[in-house]
Amino acid sequence: MFRKILILSLASIAVTGCENDSAQDLQGEVPTTDITYTDHVRTIINNNCIVCHGTIPANGAPMSLTSFEQVRDAVQNRGLLDRISRAEGTPGLMPNGGPRLPQNLIDIIVQWNADGLQE
Repeated sequence: MFRKILILSLASIAVTGCENDSAQDLQGEVPTTDITYTDHVRTIINNNCIVCHGTIPANGAPMSLTSFEQVRDAVQNRGLLDRISRAEGTPGLMPNGGPRLPQNLIDIIVQWNADGLQE
C-alpha cells in the first residue's frame, strides 16, 4: 500500500512540476526582449531548483534561491552559471543528480546575466 501511495505521489509531482513553463521554455527559444528575473528566470528556478534550494535548503543545498536577491547573488558570487552549464554527468552539475537543464533555459539565465541581472 505504501509503495502505491509513493508511486502515485511521485507521478503527481512529475506531472504538475512543469505547469509554470512559459511559452519560451516550451518552444526552446530565448526571448528577444531584455531578460528579467520576474518574467523569465524565476520560473526556471522554481521549476528546477526549489526542491533543494527552498526557503529552508534541503538535500545538502548551501543556500536558498527563493528571491531575486538570492538568485542574483548565486550568479554573481556562487558559481550558478558554471554549475548549471557543466556537461551531463560532471561532478557538481546542478540540478544535483541531473538531468542537466535544457540548453535554452541555461541560455536564458546566461542572457539575464549579460543583460545586467534585472529584476
